Amino acid sequence: MRLFSLALIAAITLITPGQQTLAHEGQDHDATARSAVLPASPRTETSSDFFELVAIARSGEIIIYLDRFATNAPVVDANVVVETPQGSVEAKPASDGTYHLAAPWAERTGRYDLIATVTKDSDADVLAFTVEIPPATQSNAISSGLFGSALALGIKDRISSGDSGAVFAVVVAFILGGIAGVLLARRHRAAGVIVAAVILPLFAFGAFAHEGEDHDASQNTQPAGTREIAQMLADGSVFIPKSTQRILAIRTIISEPSVYRRTVELPGRIIPDPNASGFVQAVAGGRLSAPEGGFPRLGKRVKKGDVLAYVTPPLQAIDVSDMRQQQGELDQQISIVERRLARYETLAPSGAVARTQLDDTRLELQGLKDRRAALDKVRQEPEPLVAPVDGIIADGTPVAGQVVQTNAVVFQIIEPNRLWIEALSYQSLPPLQAATARIGDRELKLVFRGAGFADRNQSIPIHFEIEGEPSGVRVGQFITVFAETPEERRGLAVPRTSIVRTGSGQDSVYEHVGAERFEQRLVRIEPLDGQRVLISQGLSPGKRVVVQGAELIDHIR
Repeated sequence: MRLFSLALIAAITLITPGQQTLAHEGQDHDATARSAVLPASPRTETSSDFFELVAIARSGEIIIYLDRFATNAPVVDANVVVETPQGSVEAKPASDGTYHLAAPWAERTGRYDLIATVTKDSDADVLAFTVEIPPATQSNAISSGLFGSALALGIKDRISSGDSGAVFAVVVAFILGGIAGVLLARRHRAAGVIVAAVILPLFAFGAFAHEGEDHDASQNTQPAGTREIAQMLADGSVFIPKSTQRILAIRTIISEPSVYRRTVELPGRIIPDPNASGFVQAVAGGRLSAPEGGFPRLGKRVKKGDVLAYVTPPLQAIDVSDMRQQQGELDQQISIVERRLARYETLAPSGAVARTQLDDTRLELQGLKDRRAALDKVRQEPEPLVAPVDGIIADGTPVAGQVVQTNAVVFQIIEPNRLWIEALSYQSLPPLQAATARIGDRELKLVFRGAGFADRNQSIPIHFEIEGEPSGVRVGQFITVFAETPEERRGLAVPRTSIVRTGSGQDSVYEHVGAERFEQRLVRIEPLDGQRVLISQGLSPGKRVVVQGAELIDHIR
């Protein structure tokens, strides 16, 4: 009898679904490599205009996740009272933001209707939900009844798969099993063993796969959405447990249609305000030298009129020769006038020379000495370079002894709180209204200052002034400008973080269709401003759209 029991166990192992079977050409056993997962705890969800509630039955208690319906933000420190089969029980808040309710009745199989009264600040709501506790799964011991159960399960699987040969083999095996049992009961061991040996190949025939068979579906018996992990379901939606949503910090908004002005997107770059910036240039070429205290460093604030550097012009050989000739002539004239002055001073007391003639000679001598001193000064005094406006040193790296050319820019001075943006448009635009600029995750408000009338490289320059303090930007930095036009468009405004790109390059958003389920929607978008886009097609009003964490949801498989 023991031998026959072993034979039956081996045969049942071959026909039991979910076990590994022998495969050959044409089989698909990708699912066999998947690890088994435990089913999720019994759960239910309900919602209202204010709150969304997910209740999970686990280990004799109910774990409640309470969020805001519109934003999916967790609701903490709320008062949650639940009407249970044992009366009103208050759910206790936990440190992880959940609420725990003692429920010993949840360990018994059944369907329980509960009512939760939620109060948070000035918001109060009543949420009704039902928790269904399924029967516990019990393992069947190997007994005399196992053989019949396994055969029934095997026949059912073969009939559902349409395998007539396998069904025939199982039926024959069932008949022979009955004969073997009778023989063994009558102590005909040899005959029983022979019949059992015949049964095994028949079971194996039903268990072996043949060409073209696909076992993938039979291996994945886990119902969709019953695992406590984030996963993509068979219908393309994404299941994310509330506990995972808290970790990913997923937030939503309710889409509301409205009328917005049409926005054009223009490339631009940061430029200094023309009335609050300037260049420090050398009028004549020469050698640089530092003023008292040294050259100003980058970022240093200077005032209008401050001396920033000196330029000493070089003297050519011909210039030196001319200067020496002029110096000689002046020295000669100075000697002649000095002798004449000495003679006039001797004759003046006697009246032989008029006093006016004496004074004129003195003035002539002083003028000749001044001209002589000016020639010496030209060779020694450098040209000072002064700041034309107030601001900071934005550019410039002078070096002592450096030779600069005529009109060379030595320093650039900029007022950092007064910056403009120069955008380029490749088509004529109507009068622009408000404008914004987007740089990274920041948004800058702009004021329209004017547009050029002459093309610049087949584009029209448009100037905007940055409103407020433009911290974090620098001159020359490229930026995107969103300028409003008088034309109006109707659509749904959502943050740019809501948009994710599909594998085919299409724009999409994730809709929060259930407490723990999200679906991807293909949409058509238009620029709106630095932080938002306008969804013109693909999304209906009143839907909950993911605005934070959409990129993380898109990576769940």
